[in-house]
Amino acid sequence: MLKSIILAAGKGTRMKSDRPKVLHTIFDKTLLGYVIEAVNNTGIAEENYVIVGHQSETVKEYLERNYSGTKTVLQMPQLGTGHAVSLVVPHLKDYTGEVIILCGDTPLITSDTIKEFVGFHRSSKADLTVMSAIQENPTNYGRIVRNSDDMLEAIVEEKDANAEQKNIKEINAGIYCLNWGKLSNAFLSLSNDNAQGEYYLTDIVKWAVNSGLKSCVYILKNNEEVFGINSKENLAQATRYLNDRIIKKHLINGVTIIDPLTTWISPDTEIEADTVIYPSCYIEGKNKIGKNCKIGPFAHIRGGVVLEDNVKIGNFVEVKKSVIKSDTNACHLTYIGDSEIGSNVNIGAGTITANYEPLSKIKSKTVIKDNVKIGSNSVLVAPVTINESANIGALSVITKDIPKNSLAITRSPLQIIADWVVKKTKKI
Repeated sequence: MLKSIILAAGKGTRMKSDRPKVLHTIFDKTLLGYVIEAVNNTGIAEENYVIVGHQSETVKEYLERNYSGTKTVLQMPQLGTGHAVSLVVPHLKDYTGEVIILCGDTPLITSDTIKEFVGFHRSSKADLTVMSAIQENPTNYGRIVRNSDDMLEAIVEEKDANAEQKNIKEINAGIYCLNWGKLSNAFLSLSNDNAQGEYYLTDIVKWAVNSGLKSCVYILKNNEEVFGINSKENLAQATRYLNDRIIKKHLINGVTIIDPLTTWISPDTEIEADTVIYPSCYIEGKNKIGKNCKIGPFAHIRGGVVLEDNVKIGNFVEVKKSVIKSDTNACHLTYIGDSEIGSNVNIGAGTITANYEPLSKIKSKTVIKDNVKIGSNSVLVAPVTINESANIGALSVITKDIPKNSLAITRSPLQIIADWVVKKTKKI
C-alpha cells in the first residue's frame, strides 16, 4: 500500500475563470476528481493528501462532499511544487512507505498506468522513480538528464536548461514515486536558487543522486495521459482525448456508434453490446445502458439513468435520474426526470415529467407501471403514479394517481364552428 500527494493549489490564471482550475469539469466530473479516482481505483492507495491553495475552502468543500477520506493541506503562499510537498512532511513524520506524487490537473491519467508505474518502481528496487515521456517538441517541459549508465541524474527546467539540455526529447511527466523514509528529508533542504525563485519538486532528484540513492525513470507509453490543463483550449482538447478513448472501448465491446465525432459518452457510463448510439448524442454522468437499446439521434442522458434491454430513447429526448425497464419507448421530444418507468411502456411525443417544484425546490418522483400508454403532449405532475395498463389521452395534465386499466384525459371538448372562416372573411 502507498499514500498519494496531489498538487491542486494553483490558480490557473490562463483558464480565465473564477472557478479553481482543478474544479473545472469533463463530463460533469472535476479534473481533480479524475486524478483521485485514478489513484483510488488502483487498489493500492490507502490515503490521499491534496495540496490546496487558491480558493482553498471551495476545493475543501468539494472534497468533503465527494471524497470524504481525502485529507487537505493548505499551501499559502504558494512557493513552488517542492514547497507544496514539504508541507505534507509533518503529516507523514512516522511514515516510511511509498508515496506517489501527481498533479491535480491531469485528468487523463489511468489506474493501469499508475499501477504499472508503481510496479516498475518496486521491481527496480528504486528509491525514487520519475515518470517521463518522449516529446518531439519538448519546449516548456523539464528535461530528463541521464548519466553514462542511463540512470536518472537530474531534471532541468526549460528556463534553467543550457542549449544541449534543451535538445533532449525525454521530458518530466510530473509524476513521482518515492520511498518516503529515505527521501522525506529532501523536502526540508530544497533551495529556490533558480530562474523562477521557487522550490522545485524536481530538485529532489539532485538530492537523491547526491545521497547515493537509486533513481530510475519510467517512460510513459501514452503521452496523452499526462496532458495538463492550463487553458479552456486544453480543457476542450482533453475532453476530446478522453471521449475518443471511451468511444473506442465501446466499439471494441460491441456497441454500434454511428458517428463517433458527434457522440459524447462519459467514462462512468456502461453500455452493453448491440446497443446503437445515433449521431449527436450527449451521455454524461454515471449510467447503465442494456443490450439492443437505441439512443438518439440528438438524445441527452444526464446521469443516474438505468436503461434495461430493448429501450428506445429517441430524438430530442432528455433523461436524468430514472430507471426505464425493458421494451419501453420514448421516441420524440420528451423529458423524463426522477422517474421509474416499467416495461412495454410507450411515451408519446412531447411528454414531460414535471418533477421540480420551484418554490420549495423539491424534486418528486413519477412512477409509470408496465404496459402504460402516454399520449402526446402530456404533462405528468409529480409525485404521481400511473398504474398498470392505464392510458393517458393526448394533451392531458395528470396531477393524481391513475388506476390500472383506466383512461385519463383532461382535454377540453372539441368545438367545431361551421363556416367560421367564411363569416369572418365577409366581416373584413
